[in-house]
Amino acid sequence: MRETKSVIVQPARNVLGSLRVPGDKSISHRYAMLAALAQGRSRFENFSPGADCASTLGCVRALGCAVERDAQGAVNIEGLGSQLQAPGAPLDCGNSGSTMRMLAGIVAAQPFTSEMIGDESLSRRPMKRIIEPLTKMGATIDSADGGCAPLRIKGTKLHGIEYRVPVASAQVKTSLLFAGLLAGGQTTVEEPSRTRDHGELALRAFGATVDRQRNALTILGGQTLHPLEAYIPGDVSSAAFFLCAAAIFPESNLVIDGVLLNPTRSALLDVLAAMGSRISMVRVEVQQGELVGTVTLMPGPNKDVTIEGALTALLIDELPVLAAIAPFTGGLEVRDASELRVKESDRLSAVTQNLRAMGAEVEQTADGWRIPGAQTLHGAEIESFGDHRIAMAFAMAALRAEGETRIHDAECVGISYPSFFEDLDRLVER
Repeated sequence: MRETKSVIVQPARNVLGSLRVPGDKSISHRYAMLAALAQGRSRFENFSPGADCASTLGCVRALGCAVERDAQGAVNIEGLGSQLQAPGAPLDCGNSGSTMRMLAGIVAAQPFTSEMIGDESLSRRPMKRIIEPLTKMGATIDSADGGCAPLRIKGTKLHGIEYRVPVASAQVKTSLLFAGLLAGGQTTVEEPSRTRDHGELALRAFGATVDRQRNALTILGGQTLHPLEAYIPGDVSSAAFFLCAAAIFPESNLVIDGVLLNPTRSALLDVLAAMGSRISMVRVEVQQGELVGTVTLMPGPNKDVTIEGALTALLIDELPVLAAIAPFTGGLEVRDASELRVKESDRLSAVTQNLRAMGAEVEQTADGWRIPGAQTLHGAEIESFGDHRIAMAFAMAALRAEGETRIHDAECVGISYPSFFEDLDRLVER
Protein backbone atom coordinates (compact mmCIF):
# COMPACT_ATOMS: atom_id res chain seq x y z
CA MET A 1 0.00 0.00 0.00
CA ARG A 2 1.33 3.47 -0.93
CA GLU A 3 2.39 5.54 2.08
CA THR A 4 1.06 9.07 1.96
CA LYS A 5 2.10 12.15 3.85
CA SER A 6 -0.35 13.92 6.14
CA VAL A 7 0.05 17.49 7.36
CA ILE A 8 -1.30 18.98 10.58
CA VAL A 9 -2.61 22.54 10.38
CA GLN A 10 -3.05 24.51 13.61
CA PRO A 11 -5.46 27.44 14.08
CA ALA A 12 -4.12 30.89 13.26
CA ARG A 13 -4.83 34.45 14.46
CA ASN A 14 -4.10 36.31 11.23
CA VAL A 15 -2.56 36.15 7.77
CA LEU A 16 0.15 38.77 7.42
CA GLY A 17 3.00 39.58 5.07
CA SER A 18 3.96 39.55 1.40
CA LEU A 19 4.50 36.71 -1.02
CA ARG A 20 5.35 35.83 -4.61
CA VAL A 21 3.57 32.70 -5.78
CA PRO A 22 5.00 30.30 -8.38
CA GLY A 23 4.50 30.91 -12.09
CA ASP A 24 1.02 30.48 -13.51
CA LYS A 25 0.24 26.88 -14.35
CA SER A 26 -2.11 27.62 -17.25
CA ILE A 27 0.36 29.93 -18.98
CA SER A 28 3.31 27.59 -18.34
CA HIS A 29 1.53 24.69 -20.08
CA ARG A 30 0.66 26.76 -23.13
CA TYR A 31 4.05 28.44 -23.47
CA ALA A 32 5.85 25.10 -23.34
CA MET A 33 3.65 23.59 -26.05
CA LEU A 34 3.92 26.58 -28.36
CA ALA A 35 7.67 26.79 -27.77
CA ALA A 36 7.89 23.28 -29.21
CA LEU A 37 6.22 24.55 -32.40
CA ALA A 38 8.42 27.65 -32.71
CA GLN A 39 11.67 27.42 -34.66
CA GLY A 40 14.47 28.16 -32.19
CA ARG A 41 15.05 28.58 -28.46
CA SER A 42 12.44 29.97 -26.06
CA ARG A 43 13.26 30.87 -22.46
CA PHE A 44 10.80 31.17 -19.57
CA GLU A 45 11.58 32.54 -16.12
CA ASN A 46 9.33 31.60 -13.19
CA PHE A 47 7.97 28.56 -15.05
CA SER A 48 5.54 26.62 -12.84
CA PRO A 49 7.40 24.12 -10.59
CA GLY A 50 4.38 21.82 -10.25
CA ALA A 51 4.19 18.20 -11.34
CA ASP A 52 1.50 18.96 -13.94
CA CYS A 53 3.73 21.34 -15.86
CA ALA A 54 6.63 18.91 -15.47
CA SER A 55 4.42 16.41 -17.31
CA THR A 56 4.04 18.88 -20.18
CA LEU A 57 7.82 19.42 -20.32
CA GLY A 58 8.33 15.65 -20.35
CA CYS A 59 5.95 15.27 -23.29
CA VAL A 60 7.60 18.13 -25.19
CA ARG A 61 10.96 16.45 -24.64
CA ALA A 62 9.55 13.12 -25.85
CA LEU A 63 8.42 14.86 -29.05
CA GLY A 64 12.03 15.71 -29.87
CA CYS A 65 12.57 19.14 -28.29
CA ALA A 66 15.58 19.84 -26.08
CA VAL A 67 14.33 21.00 -22.66
CA GLU A 68 16.60 22.20 -19.87
CA ARG A 69 16.74 24.48 -16.82
CA ASP A 70 19.62 26.92 -16.85
CA ALA A 71 21.69 28.18 -13.91
CA GLN A 72 19.10 30.87 -13.17
CA GLY A 73 16.31 28.28 -12.99
CA ALA A 74 14.66 29.34 -16.24
CA VAL A 75 13.23 26.72 -18.60
CA ASN A 76 14.74 26.65 -22.09
CA ILE A 77 13.00 24.82 -24.95
CA GLU A 78 14.49 24.31 -28.40
CA GLY A 79 11.52 24.28 -30.77
CA LEU A 80 11.37 22.21 -33.94
CA GLY A 81 8.74 24.15 -35.87
CA SER A 82 5.38 22.75 -36.87
CA GLN A 83 6.61 19.17 -37.40
CA LEU A 84 7.71 17.34 -34.25
CA GLN A 85 9.36 13.93 -33.88
CA ALA A 86 7.53 10.68 -33.26
CA PRO A 87 7.82 9.69 -29.57
CA GLY A 88 9.51 6.40 -28.77
CA ALA A 89 7.12 5.65 -25.91
CA PRO A 90 3.66 6.75 -24.74
CA LEU A 91 3.34 10.43 -23.83
CA ASP A 92 2.88 10.35 -20.06
CA CYS A 93 0.60 13.20 -18.95
CA GLY A 94 0.64 12.17 -15.28
CA ASN A 95 -2.25 13.86 -13.48
CA SER A 96 -2.53 16.73 -15.95
CA GLY A 97 -5.75 17.08 -17.91
CA SER A 98 -4.33 20.30 -19.37
CA THR A 99 -1.41 18.39 -20.85
CA MET A 100 -3.53 15.66 -22.39
CA ARG A 101 -6.32 17.81 -23.78
CA MET A 102 -4.24 20.67 -25.18
CA LEU A 103 -1.32 18.60 -26.47
CA ALA A 104 -3.78 16.29 -28.25
CA GLY A 105 -4.55 19.18 -30.59
CA ILE A 106 -0.88 19.33 -31.57
CA VAL A 107 -0.11 15.64 -31.96
CA ALA A 108 -3.33 15.13 -33.95
CA ALA A 109 -1.70 17.23 -36.69
CA GLN A 110 1.60 15.32 -36.74
CA PRO A 111 2.45 12.66 -39.35
CA PHE A 112 2.73 9.85 -36.78
CA THR A 113 0.72 7.96 -34.19
CA SER A 114 0.94 8.97 -30.53
CA GLU A 115 -0.36 7.25 -27.42
CA MET A 116 -1.28 9.52 -24.50
CA ILE A 117 -1.50 8.03 -21.02
CA GLY A 118 -2.08 9.34 -17.51
CA ASP A 119 -2.42 8.29 -13.90
CA GLU A 120 -5.52 6.68 -12.40
CA SER A 121 -7.25 10.00 -11.81
CA LEU A 122 -6.58 11.35 -15.30
CA SER A 123 -7.72 8.06 -16.82
CA ARG A 124 -11.20 8.67 -15.37
CA ARG A 125 -11.61 12.20 -16.72
CA PRO A 126 -13.67 12.97 -19.86
CA MET A 127 -11.80 13.21 -23.16
CA LYS A 128 -14.73 12.96 -25.57
CA ARG A 129 -14.83 16.75 -25.51
CA ILE A 130 -11.60 16.83 -27.54
CA ILE A 131 -12.01 13.52 -29.37
CA GLU A 132 -15.16 14.65 -31.19
CA PRO A 133 -13.89 17.93 -32.67
CA LEU A 134 -10.38 16.62 -33.47
CA THR A 135 -12.01 13.70 -35.29
CA LYS A 136 -14.09 16.20 -37.28
CA MET A 137 -10.79 17.85 -38.25
CA GLY A 138 -9.51 14.54 -39.67
CA ALA A 139 -7.66 12.79 -36.83
CA THR A 140 -8.31 9.17 -35.89
CA ILE A 141 -8.52 8.73 -32.11
CA ASP A 142 -9.10 5.53 -30.16
CA SER A 143 -9.83 5.67 -26.43
CA ALA A 144 -10.76 3.50 -23.48
CA ASP A 145 -14.41 2.92 -22.63
CA GLY A 146 -16.33 6.11 -22.04
CA GLY A 147 -13.95 8.23 -24.09
CA CYS A 148 -11.22 8.21 -21.43
CA ALA A 149 -7.44 7.80 -21.55
CA PRO A 150 -5.36 6.17 -22.79
CA LEU A 151 -5.77 7.87 -26.14
CA ARG A 152 -4.23 6.56 -29.35
CA ILE A 153 -4.07 9.42 -31.85
CA LYS A 154 -3.26 8.78 -35.49
CA GLY A 155 -2.11 12.15 -36.70
CA THR A 156 -2.76 13.49 -40.17
CA LYS A 157 -3.06 16.72 -42.15
CA LEU A 158 -6.01 18.32 -40.40
CA HIS A 159 -8.58 20.62 -41.98
CA GLY A 160 -10.21 23.61 -40.37
CA ILE A 161 -13.74 23.44 -38.96
CA GLU A 162 -16.33 25.61 -37.28
CA TYR A 163 -17.11 24.15 -33.86
CA ARG A 164 -19.24 25.25 -30.92
CA VAL A 165 -17.89 23.86 -27.64
CA PRO A 166 -20.87 22.35 -25.74
CA VAL A 167 -19.35 22.89 -22.26
CA ALA A 168 -17.30 25.99 -21.46
CA SER A 169 -13.70 24.74 -21.32
CA ALA A 170 -10.51 26.72 -21.87
CA GLN A 171 -8.61 23.47 -22.37
CA VAL A 172 -10.86 22.33 -25.22
CA LYS A 173 -10.80 25.78 -26.83
CA THR A 174 -6.99 25.87 -26.65
CA SER A 175 -6.65 22.33 -28.02
CA LEU A 176 -8.69 23.27 -31.08
CA LEU A 177 -6.83 26.55 -31.61
CA PHE A 178 -3.52 24.67 -31.48
CA ALA A 179 -4.89 22.11 -33.95
CA GLY A 180 -6.21 24.94 -36.13
CA LEU A 181 -2.76 26.54 -36.21
CA LEU A 182 -1.43 23.36 -37.83
CA ALA A 183 -4.48 22.62 -40.00
CA GLY A 184 -5.34 23.62 -43.54
CA GLY A 185 -7.75 26.50 -43.89
CA GLN A 186 -9.54 28.34 -41.11
CA THR A 187 -10.75 27.07 -37.74
CA THR A 188 -13.41 28.84 -35.67
CA VAL A 189 -14.13 27.85 -32.07
CA GLU A 190 -17.19 29.26 -30.33
CA GLU A 191 -17.63 28.86 -26.59
CA PRO A 192 -20.95 29.10 -24.72
CA SER A 193 -19.47 31.58 -22.24
CA ARG A 194 -16.08 33.22 -22.07
CA THR A 195 -13.32 31.17 -20.43
CA ARG A 196 -9.72 32.02 -19.56
CA ASP A 197 -8.03 33.38 -22.67
CA HIS A 198 -4.41 32.33 -22.12
CA GLY A 199 -4.41 30.14 -25.25
CA GLU A 200 -5.19 32.96 -27.65
CA LEU A 201 -2.91 35.41 -25.80
CA ALA A 202 -0.06 32.90 -25.92
CA LEU A 203 -0.56 32.30 -29.63
CA ARG A 204 -0.33 36.06 -30.22
CA ALA A 205 2.77 36.32 -28.02
CA PHE A 206 4.44 33.71 -30.26
CA GLY A 207 3.49 35.69 -33.37
CA ALA A 208 0.23 34.13 -34.54
CA THR A 209 -2.92 36.03 -35.47
CA VAL A 210 -6.12 35.02 -33.66
CA ASP A 211 -9.34 36.94 -34.24
CA ARG A 212 -12.19 37.23 -31.72
CA GLN A 213 -15.81 38.06 -32.48
CA ARG A 214 -17.83 37.91 -29.27
CA ASN A 215 -17.32 34.34 -27.97
CA ALA A 216 -15.93 32.98 -31.26
CA LEU A 217 -12.22 32.73 -32.04
CA THR A 218 -10.78 32.16 -35.51
CA ILE A 219 -7.27 31.08 -36.48
CA LEU A 220 -5.81 30.53 -39.93
CA GLY A 221 -3.64 27.45 -40.34
CA GLY A 222 -0.05 27.48 -41.53
CA GLN A 223 1.18 30.45 -39.47
CA THR A 224 4.81 30.40 -38.29
CA LEU A 225 5.64 30.89 -34.61
CA HIS A 226 8.74 32.68 -33.39
CA PRO A 227 10.56 31.85 -30.11
CA LEU A 228 9.65 33.78 -26.98
CA GLU A 229 11.50 34.96 -23.89
CA ALA A 230 9.12 35.72 -21.02
CA TYR A 231 8.72 35.99 -17.26
CA ILE A 232 5.63 34.01 -16.27
CA PRO A 233 3.46 35.90 -13.76
CA GLY A 234 2.47 34.41 -10.42
CA ASP A 235 -0.42 31.94 -10.51
CA VAL A 236 -3.59 33.68 -9.35
CA SER A 237 -5.21 30.29 -8.65
CA SER A 238 -2.39 29.58 -6.19
CA ALA A 239 -2.65 33.08 -4.71
CA ALA A 240 -6.38 32.46 -4.26
CA PHE A 241 -5.81 30.23 -1.23
CA PHE A 242 -3.94 32.89 0.73
CA LEU A 243 -6.30 35.66 -0.38
CA CYS A 244 -9.27 33.63 0.86
CA ALA A 245 -7.52 32.91 4.16
CA ALA A 246 -6.74 36.60 4.69
CA ALA A 247 -10.39 37.46 4.00
CA ILE A 248 -11.63 35.55 7.06
CA PHE A 249 -9.33 37.09 9.70
CA PRO A 250 -10.24 40.60 10.82
CA GLU A 251 -6.66 41.83 11.35
CA SER A 252 -5.08 40.33 8.22
CA ASN A 253 -2.99 42.29 5.75
CA LEU A 254 -1.71 40.38 2.74
CA VAL A 255 0.36 41.56 -0.25
CA ILE A 256 0.97 39.33 -3.27
CA ASP A 257 3.52 40.64 -5.76
CA GLY A 258 3.81 39.98 -9.49
CA VAL A 259 0.55 38.06 -9.76
CA LEU A 260 -1.53 37.46 -12.87
CA LEU A 261 -4.50 39.85 -13.13
CA ASN A 262 -5.99 38.60 -16.41
CA PRO A 263 -9.70 39.59 -16.39
CA THR A 264 -10.74 36.01 -17.16
CA ARG A 265 -8.90 34.86 -14.03
CA SER A 266 -9.35 37.74 -11.59
CA ALA A 267 -13.06 37.16 -10.90
CA LEU A 268 -11.99 35.87 -7.48
CA LEU A 269 -10.99 39.41 -6.51
CA ASP A 270 -14.46 40.64 -7.46
CA VAL A 271 -16.09 37.92 -5.32
CA LEU A 272 -13.88 38.65 -2.32
CA ALA A 273 -14.69 42.35 -2.70
CA ALA A 274 -18.40 41.48 -2.83
CA MET A 275 -17.92 39.52 0.41
CA GLY A 276 -16.55 42.69 2.01
CA SER A 277 -12.77 42.56 1.58
CA ARG A 278 -10.86 45.71 0.64
CA ILE A 279 -8.66 44.99 -2.37
CA SER A 280 -6.22 47.25 -4.17
CA MET A 281 -4.06 46.63 -7.25
CA VAL A 282 -0.88 48.59 -7.96
CA ARG A 283 2.08 48.42 -10.34
CA VAL A 284 -0.18 46.93 -13.01
CA GLU A 285 1.47 46.35 -16.40
CA VAL A 286 1.00 44.25 -19.53
CA GLN A 287 3.42 41.41 -20.24
CA GLN A 288 2.90 39.35 -23.43
CA GLY A 289 -0.73 40.45 -23.44
CA GLU A 290 -1.30 39.43 -19.80
CA LEU A 291 -2.06 41.91 -17.01
CA VAL A 292 0.31 41.55 -14.06
CA GLY A 293 0.47 43.51 -10.79
CA THR A 294 0.56 43.57 -7.00
CA VAL A 295 -2.58 42.81 -4.98
CA THR A 296 -3.22 43.91 -1.39
CA LEU A 297 -6.13 42.51 0.62
CA MET A 298 -7.50 43.68 3.94
CA PRO A 299 -10.67 42.06 5.29
CA GLY A 300 -13.96 43.84 5.82
CA PRO A 301 -17.51 42.96 6.88
CA ASN A 302 -18.60 39.55 5.59
CA LYS A 303 -21.56 39.43 3.22
CA ASP A 304 -23.33 36.55 1.51
CA VAL A 305 -22.57 35.87 -2.16
CA THR A 306 -24.14 33.83 -4.98
CA ILE A 307 -21.99 32.48 -7.82
CA GLU A 308 -23.73 31.19 -10.95
CA GLY A 309 -23.70 31.10 -14.75
CA ALA A 310 -20.70 32.55 -16.57
CA LEU A 311 -19.11 33.56 -13.25
CA THR A 312 -19.04 29.91 -12.18
CA ALA A 313 -17.07 29.00 -15.32
CA LEU A 314 -14.52 31.75 -14.64
CA LEU A 315 -14.09 30.61 -11.02
CA ILE A 316 -14.06 26.85 -11.56
CA ASP A 317 -10.61 26.35 -9.96
CA GLU A 318 -11.29 28.72 -7.05
CA LEU A 319 -14.71 27.35 -6.05
CA PRO A 320 -13.34 24.71 -3.63
CA VAL A 321 -11.48 27.27 -1.50
CA LEU A 322 -14.37 29.73 -1.60
CA ALA A 323 -16.63 26.94 -0.34
CA ALA A 324 -14.10 25.89 2.31
CA ILE A 325 -14.02 29.39 3.85
CA ALA A 326 -17.75 30.07 3.31
CA PRO A 327 -18.80 29.04 6.86
CA PHE A 328 -16.66 31.91 8.22
CA THR A 329 -18.17 34.50 5.85
CA GLY A 330 -21.70 35.77 5.31
CA GLY A 331 -22.54 32.60 3.42
CA LEU A 332 -22.22 31.27 -0.13
CA GLU A 333 -24.41 29.70 -2.77
CA VAL A 334 -22.85 28.15 -5.89
CA ARG A 335 -24.85 27.06 -8.93
CA ASP A 336 -23.99 25.65 -12.39
CA ALA A 337 -20.81 23.95 -11.13
CA SER A 338 -21.42 20.34 -12.24
CA GLU A 339 -18.03 20.50 -14.02
CA LEU A 340 -16.46 20.12 -10.54
CA ARG A 341 -17.52 16.47 -10.57
CA VAL A 342 -15.05 15.58 -13.32
CA LYS A 343 -11.91 17.29 -12.01
CA GLU A 344 -9.05 15.49 -10.22
CA SER A 345 -11.73 14.36 -7.78
CA ASP A 346 -15.47 14.89 -7.50
CA ARG A 347 -14.87 18.28 -5.92
CA LEU A 348 -18.53 18.89 -5.11
CA SER A 349 -18.67 15.77 -2.95
CA ALA A 350 -15.13 16.20 -1.57
CA VAL A 351 -15.87 19.69 -0.29
CA THR A 352 -19.19 18.60 1.22
CA GLN A 353 -17.66 15.59 2.99
CA ASN A 354 -14.82 17.61 4.47
CA LEU A 355 -16.95 20.56 5.56
CA ARG A 356 -19.31 18.17 7.35
CA ALA A 357 -16.34 16.45 9.00
CA MET A 358 -15.45 19.87 10.46
CA GLY A 359 -18.99 20.31 11.77
CA ALA A 360 -20.28 22.66 9.08
CA GLU A 361 -23.81 22.88 7.85
CA VAL A 362 -23.77 22.52 4.06
CA GLU A 363 -26.36 21.55 1.49
CA GLN A 364 -25.01 19.93 -1.65
CA THR A 365 -27.16 20.34 -4.76
CA ALA A 366 -26.83 18.67 -8.15
CA ASP A 367 -24.51 21.44 -9.34
CA GLY A 368 -23.27 23.34 -6.30
CA TRP A 369 -23.72 24.12 -2.61
CA ARG A 370 -25.63 26.27 -0.17
CA ILE A 371 -23.40 27.08 2.78
CA PRO A 372 -24.66 29.34 5.61
CA GLY A 373 -22.25 31.85 7.12
CA ALA A 374 -21.24 32.67 10.70
CA GLN A 375 -20.54 29.04 11.62
CA THR A 376 -18.01 27.63 14.09
CA LEU A 377 -15.96 24.69 12.83
CA HIS A 378 -13.69 22.24 14.63
CA GLY A 379 -10.54 20.51 13.51
CA ALA A 380 -10.98 17.16 11.78
CA GLU A 381 -9.42 14.43 9.67
CA ILE A 382 -9.55 15.78 6.11
CA GLU A 383 -9.39 13.61 2.99
CA SER A 384 -7.68 15.29 0.05
CA PHE A 385 -8.68 12.50 -2.37
CA GLY A 386 -5.28 13.07 -3.97
CA ASP A 387 -6.58 16.44 -5.23
CA HIS A 388 -4.23 19.39 -4.75
CA ARG A 389 -6.98 22.00 -4.67
CA ILE A 390 -8.96 20.11 -2.00
CA ALA A 391 -5.87 19.77 0.21
CA MET A 392 -5.00 23.47 -0.08
CA ALA A 393 -8.61 24.63 0.32
CA PHE A 394 -9.04 22.83 3.63
CA ALA A 395 -5.70 24.03 4.92
CA MET A 396 -7.36 27.47 4.74
CA ALA A 397 -10.50 26.31 6.55
CA ALA A 398 -8.29 24.71 9.20
CA LEU A 399 -6.76 28.08 10.07
CA ARG A 400 -10.11 29.26 11.49
CA ALA A 401 -11.24 25.94 12.99
CA GLU A 402 -11.01 25.16 16.70
CA GLY A 403 -8.27 22.60 17.30
CA GLU A 404 -5.85 20.95 14.92
CA THR A 405 -6.74 19.55 11.51
CA ARG A 406 -4.95 16.69 9.79
CA ILE A 407 -4.95 16.68 5.98
CA HIS A 408 -4.26 13.25 4.49
CA ASP A 409 -2.33 12.69 1.27
CA ALA A 410 -1.13 16.28 1.51
CA GLU A 411 1.83 15.77 -0.81
CA CYS A 412 -0.62 16.05 -3.70
CA VAL A 413 -0.13 19.85 -3.46
CA GLY A 414 3.03 19.21 -5.49
CA ILE A 415 0.83 18.88 -8.57
CA SER A 416 0.63 22.67 -8.72
CA TYR A 417 2.39 24.23 -5.71
CA PRO A 418 5.24 22.18 -4.14
CA SER A 419 6.16 24.90 -1.58
CA PHE A 420 2.57 25.58 -0.49
CA PHE A 421 2.86 24.55 3.17
CA GLU A 422 6.20 26.33 3.59
CA ASP A 423 4.70 29.54 2.21
CA LEU A 424 1.64 29.10 4.45
CA ASP A 425 3.84 28.85 7.55
CA ARG A 426 5.54 32.13 6.61
CA LEU A 427 2.28 34.04 6.36
CA VAL A 428 0.22 32.88 9.33
CA GLU A 429 0.40 34.47 12.78
CA ARG A 430 -0.40 32.08 15.61
